[in-house]
Amino acid sequence: MSTSGDYHAPAPRVERATGVTDGSGNVTFTWPAGAFSAPPVVTHSIEAASVGVRTARITANSATSTTFQVLVTTGVTVLGISVLGPGVAAAGVTVHAHAVAP
Repeated sequence: MSTSGDYHAPAPRVERATGVTDGSGNVTFTWPAGAFSAPPVVTHSIEAASVGVRTARITANSATSTTFQVLVTTGVTVLGISVLGPGVAAAGVTVHAHAVAP
């Protein structure tokens, strides 16, 4: 730390976690006690799979935990037009999350 009078704000708290979705396509990350005083800003990524399109969304976020739901869908062809089919719960998908204090 400098003695020249410069002030450097401390870096924000960052937590990282990895989890695997359950049979309902949900994964919950529980943050350490006291890590955040308000719901954190959370980013996520999901590991690629060989079949289907995966989507993930945050379904709950608080200062103590964050829950994601992952869906998978495949493409279907209707009247010669390729479209995405309806999403279903994706079990066994690895989700990575980074949470930063707001």
